[in-house]
Amino acid sequence: MDAQRIAIIGGGAVGGVLAEAAHRAGHQVTLCVRTPFDELTLDAPEGTGPVPVSVVTEPEQAPDVDWALLTTKVQDVPGAQPWLRRFDTTPLALVQNGVGHHESVAGMALGSPLLPAMIYVIAERVRPGRVLRRSTGRMVVPDGDLGARFAELLGGEQFPVQRTADFRTESWRKMLLNVSSNPITALTLRRLDVLAEPDVADLAEGLLTEAVAVARAEGADLGQSDVDELVGTFRAGMPAANGTSMLYDRLAGASTEHEHITGPVVQGGQKHGIPTPLNRAVLALMRGLGPLPR
Repeated sequence: MDAQRIAIIGGGAVGGVLAEAAHRAGHQVTLCVRTPFDELTLDAPEGTGPVPVSVVTEPEQAPDVDWALLTTKVQDVPGAQPWLRRFDTTPLALVQNGVGHHESVAGMALGSPLLPAMIYVIAERVRPGRVLRRSTGRMVVPDGDLGARFAELLGGEQFPVQRTADFRTESWRKMLLNVSSNPITALTLRRLDVLAEPDVADLAEGLLTEAVAVARAEGADLGQSDVDELVGTFRAGMPAANGTSMLYDRLAGASTEHEHITGPVVQGGQKHGIPTPLNRAVLALMRGLGPLPR
């Protein structure tokens, strides 16, 4: 593919990872951020180095682009509205957690063609302009013309983009990972190795069982085997260095995505008459969290 101009809205871990992937694919990248920094540096298993990007802090500074990628957390989307207005009519990939990708920009009356997208990567923003990527990455998008264009834009051996005819199932499958690992790490202030603790693994299994019941009621093709696979991974032990986005946000004193990760499970349970007591308890605890002592 010829070089494209890509705007990435959000300078967090996902934004940094995708900036590197887009640059590696030969594209011109503009990073749209709130906090200015001089240079984007990415630490990765294959080495550390700068990522050549343009960094802008005001929508009027941004050039016209061929694609825009929204990588902010769902709760931060309203603050990104000026950027979305700047790139109105430009194809927009919504790279977010949760199952309500289109809902996050509903009401903005955007003219952009919208592509929901999920990313699987272990990454952490260490500070503005510095991102640590601990794993390779991959993405999942819906099948169709826009998905095919996006897969051609970024896809390849180093950063594969999978196209699926059943995005609902795939988005709920990603939700299973999030609904178990994210709130548990945020509440315990521990990284993913906490999930190997027998009692914690049991709790994760209960959270997942409830989530699968809701997902099935919502039309996702998931079952007990999906619960067993994830819990087996947790019990086997996950890298002690790896964390989650909600853990990093809590440590940074930022708002977390619990309303958009655990929230849909609880809301879906209420809608379909499915009991979700464990997820309701976790959601209540997340809502009750205060700032960490300094």
